[in-house]
Amino acid sequence: MRTRNFLSTSESVVAAFVLLAILWGTSFVAIEAGLHYFPPLLFAGVRYAVAGAIVLGVAAVAPGRTVPRGRDEWLGVAVAGTFVIAAYHGLLYVGELYVSGAVAAVIVSLSPVLTAVFAALLLPNGRLGPVEIGGFALGILGVVVIADPAAAGLGSTALLGVALAFGGAVAFSLGAVLLRPLRTDLPIAALQGWAMVLGAGLLFVGSALFGESPSAIEWNRTAIVSLAYLTLLSGVLAFLIYFALLDAVGPAQLHLVGYAEPVVAAVGSWVIFGSLIEAEAIVGFVAILAGFLALERHEIAAYIDLDIDLYHWTR
Repeated sequence: MRTRNFLSTSESVVAAFVLLAILWGTSFVAIEAGLHYFPPLLFAGVRYAVAGAIVLGVAAVAPGRTVPRGRDEWLGVAVAGTFVIAAYHGLLYVGELYVSGAVAAVIVSLSPVLTAVFAALLLPNGRLGPVEIGGFALGILGVVVIADPAAAGLGSTALLGVALAFGGAVAFSLGAVLLRPLRTDLPIAALQGWAMVLGAGLLFVGSALFGESPSAIEWNRTAIVSLAYLTLLSGVLAFLIYFALLDAVGPAQLHLVGYAEPVVAAVGSWVIFGSLIEAEAIVGFVAILAGFLALERHEIAAYIDLDIDLYHWTR
């Protein structure tokens, strides 16, 4: 892809990684702000209808095909649109009606742990040994600590919000694993663009089924800024950076951006809303991170060894 050209140095890769973490981390705060003025499913649908159209436009002028062909490519679009776009964002947006964006970001940081577990269970040559099971248990423990069901009560709205955000993380991770056997030579920008458009359509259907109405949207400066930010910056720009980083460093290392997002979301929540993340969320995040390190220990070790070898080779 052309995006490799501007990520030709380690400094540019780090800068892109930091910018992606900022854009995706602040998206949780922008969702929280926008939900005061948009019905949740309609909010997500509008965001991805516009973003999908723009990403498809970018794919159309980039090298490679734009339109999927064959069963596997259309099935890949269906999987990504249903799980990664519609189910994940639908559950996340509704969940953020009950928990803060910072807490939702911590819950979603469980996604790499769930992805590793689903891959071990569903893909050929997958392995789920004692260490992997322990890593998964640590991640689930982190979510339980954040939810704090004993203190909150099983009927609390906060617990509902945690459950919805967790369901979104499950949908995202399952979709990511189901996509792996369906990889073809269709450029990833085209795949994501079609998935966004399909996902937006499904979100609009869900919005109609739950009785959401465009007349419920309260158009003001905050609503417009949050929608524009989520669509153009956290949506289009962030995905283009993601494509470039995926080409430059690969998916295993790119997973780490998910653990910078909660930090960014917590800072953004404090700056905009004046709210601080609670101690339970911090403890839960540490447990989730520990679970990820246990599950991805081999890939992380290999990446560290590669960096050391490259360092000595360039000296």
